[in-house]
Amino acid sequence: MADLAQIWRQHYEVVPQQLQQAATGGTVATAFNTNIDAVVKISGQQLSAWAEHFALAETDITAQPSLILAPRDIIRGICKCFIHGIAEEWLIDNAKTADWLKQNIPHDRLAMGGQAGITANVAAVLGMKQVITHTASHPQAQAAQFLPYDNLLGFDENSALKPAHQISRKNEIPLIHHIIEFAKDDVLKLGEQTYICPKANRFIATYDPANLALMVNSAFVKHLNQNGYDYLILSGFHNLTTAHNGLSRIDAIVPLLKQWQQNWPQGIIHLELASTQDKIIRRAVIEKIAPLADSLGLNDREALDVFEVIDAPHFARLQNQPLTAADLFDIALKIKTFTGTPRIQLHMFGLYFTLQDKDFRISPQQNLHGMLTAAVVAASKAGNGKIEQAADLLWAWQNQSGEFNFTALQNLSAHLSAPQLAATGIIENEKYTLIATPTLLIANPKTLVGMGDTISAVSLLCAR
Repeated sequence: MADLAQIWRQHYEVVPQQLQQAATGGTVATAFNTNIDAVVKISGQQLSAWAEHFALAETDITAQPSLILAPRDIIRGICKCFIHGIAEEWLIDNAKTADWLKQNIPHDRLAMGGQAGITANVAAVLGMKQVITHTASHPQAQAAQFLPYDNLLGFDENSALKPAHQISRKNEIPLIHHIIEFAKDDVLKLGEQTYICPKANRFIATYDPANLALMVNSAFVKHLNQNGYDYLILSGFHNLTTAHNGLSRIDAIVPLLKQWQQNWPQGIIHLELASTQDKIIRRAVIEKIAPLADSLGLNDREALDVFEVIDAPHFARLQNQPLTAADLFDIALKIKTFTGTPRIQLHMFGLYFTLQDKDFRISPQQNLHGMLTAAVVAASKAGNGKIEQAADLLWAWQNQSGEFNFTALQNLSAHLSAPQLAATGIIENEKYTLIATPTLLIANPKTLVGMGDTISAVSLLCAR
């Protein structure tokens, strides 16, 4: 194990150079969901008190639907994620319940929210030449969440391109999502049962009419039609529901993506998945949007959710057991086969891996370099609590923060009968190339908000 740690320390030495090269990158466009996250860290003791107040039992935690109709459902969702150490996002159905949450579980801080907003900030810090971000709403409160970089641009009320932090579309309202975080090893008492949280994570409660309708900014569309992109990072489809015309919104986006794909074939389209509770929407995204993407990013929970809608019998056998890296590789391979997406990247605790076509335009070595860089940036964000300037990117590496855990990588190597994977991070066969890297684990993360989005964006943008 000591030898393996030394080998990977040497692999990681490429990261400072990769970050320097990122500053020579081209144009990044991010769409469609940008919002404000209201973040609060809740203790097991606080959660236990709320569970007792609503008389929650273990059967309530597994109950469906994963939808917030009343305050009790908020606590039910937090308890579910706490018990399993998972991240999920549930939609709030009405303004009254959203007001209850705001009054009863007030936030500790505000932060950039939404995959489009988070990845836009990250890309700007990396120093990409130009970052064009989509916003359905852009009042002053939203502008304050964009970092003050001149390369980070949005559209004002006159459809003019300006630094995003300077824009104030005064007639639009802030779109606020509530992020409830909890800590590993904290304790929840639920009736007669006691649960220990297995992993620090968060529950997201969302009331956001604009992003739930996937409102598309016409100025953003016009700009991409005329100017193109080198990278287009997409998300926001998880906010849709069948009850609110979600399928028709997906159908409206498909021709737009096809047009961009045709007009700018040199550009890379990356689709970042998120926790999608509506199974019909989840299936539609996988069937209609994913096949149009060059790259797909997801975490272990999202991979299992996708598996549920493409292979329900197999999913039923896996859903109640801990998933290994080997399990997740098999799932990712089936997702890749189903969607035809040339590149799929999965991030899980202790490991990132990428499955891609042998002729994909980013080489295996470049991909490995991007993933190594993402691991350092993600560890820096977790340990330092923020990524706001170039000096923050290498915080974990410079401070020697974080430890390798090779368990997942070795599990995957053994599963594939490829011992060289554990040392080189790359294997190839006639069907695909697999790139894998152990990550830097931070013992007591200050934040986990936007971690997956950061990993996927940096892995792609720093793959040089």
